[in-house]
Amino acid sequence: MPADQECDRLISLFNRLFQPGYNTLLVRGGDEPLYLPADSQSPQHRILFAHGYFSSALHEIAHWCVAGAERRLLVDFGYWYRPDGRSAVEQAEFERVEIKPQALEWIFSRACGHRFRISADNTRGDAGDGQWFKREVTRQARDYLQAGLHERPALWVEALASEFGQPLPQWEDFCLDDL
Repeated sequence: MPADQECDRLISLFNRLFQPGYNTLLVRGGDEPLYLPADSQSPQHRILFAHGYFSSALHEIAHWCVAGAERRLLVDFGYWYRPDGRSAVEQAEFERVEIKPQALEWIFSRACGHRFRISADNTRGDAGDGQWFKREVTRQARDYLQAGLHERPALWVEALASEFGQPLPQWEDFCLDDL
């Protein structure tokens, strides 16, 4: 299936599932992903994913699933973002903040049969300890599935698996060697 059609399926599925109860829409965006809360220009919250990329959509949905109710009222959930070229200290902070969303993205990817690629997102800066980051994302994915996902990510995983004809991800499926 062409990438655009897969993204259309993802958008339709997300919007059917979360627009009614959470007033949130998934929307193709431009160069950079962005979360925009409802405002005078739009009555809905919007998750804009970069370039129409499937993996970008899953990643931004993961951030939305991690964000609590108050953060979902802030542009980009109130997070800082330093572009590519971060220092070692900035990269360590980036990786610490990215563990949970990347673990969820990995679970979402498995639920719809897509390959997950971990991202340190810092090709022109200090790469940090890539093995530590991979271990922590693996640990978090396994912990999420062993403890049980919260309501929004659990609904999303079930919907993805159903829509894309995949089995529900199990904690045993997540291994460091897969990253």
